[in-house]
Amino acid sequence: MTDRPSCYPSPATAPLPLLDVLTSPVPSGRFDSPVDERHVLCLHLGGPVPVSYRAGKAERQGVRLHGQFCVVPGGSSTRWTLSRPATSLLLRLAPAHLRATADDMGRGARAFDLAPAIHVRDPQIERIGWMMQAEDHDAHPGGRLFADSLASALAVRLVALQSPSRIAPARALPAWRLRHVIDYIDAHLDQDLTLAELAAVAGFSPSHFKALFRQATGTPVHRFVLERRVERARLHLLEGRLSVTEVALETGFAHPSHMARWMRRLLGLSPSQVRAS
Repeated sequence: MTDRPSCYPSPATAPLPLLDVLTSPVPSGRFDSPVDERHVLCLHLGGPVPVSYRAGKAERQGVRLHGQFCVVPGGSSTRWTLSRPATSLLLRLAPAHLRATADDMGRGARAFDLAPAIHVRDPQIERIGWMMQAEDHDAHPGGRLFADSLASALAVRLVALQSPSRIAPARALPAWRLRHVIDYIDAHLDQDLTLAELAAVAGFSPSHFKALFRQATGTPVHRFVLERRVERARLHLLEGRLSVTEVALETGFAHPSHMARWMRRLLGLSPSQVRAS
């Protein structure tokens, strides 16, 4: 286990708040997230960072995007290998509060067990993160009551996202089908992909697939595809072998200005700025 970042204190013995927030640097290279007795949600801050991460016994690749988060249950750790330093906004939630919330919602405190997750996007959890970040930046003007209210909102949302009624086998997108769809998207990024086409790959009707895909990834299908297009275009631009027009066509954008608009929206950079970097 690597050393804790200097701004990530060791677990305190004093009573901890239901929810607190911490901005933490994540070093480049291999990094095992520090073990915390609390559940930790790590929201990525800043530009995209290509990473690999340990998921069970497999090493997987991905890109951390601003606002996406991973879930590290209390007492566990996630192993990352980062191509460059990154910054995370850590939301640390008391497990007892989550269990009590699950019990209040009829999920059963003993039966509810928070599952680890990687590269999730959920607007409600993002808003809670940004509000906690603002509170921390302004020296907590809302006081403990506001932070406790946000802790309850976060716990309710986590239980709702992981409720048994939402992840029953008949209503979930199997992991192997999701992987098949993502592989198909990556292999056909230069084409005009349709919802019906991707639904057929997954083996579901378009309406069911749309909901199941968002449940599985935290992102609508169209947004997911756009993010993959932008990342593929970024890599092509860094390689420098293709013109901007060729990169746009290779990655499925209608024209260079279409690609530039989404690059600025997702990366905060124009194609020329990406190439110059």
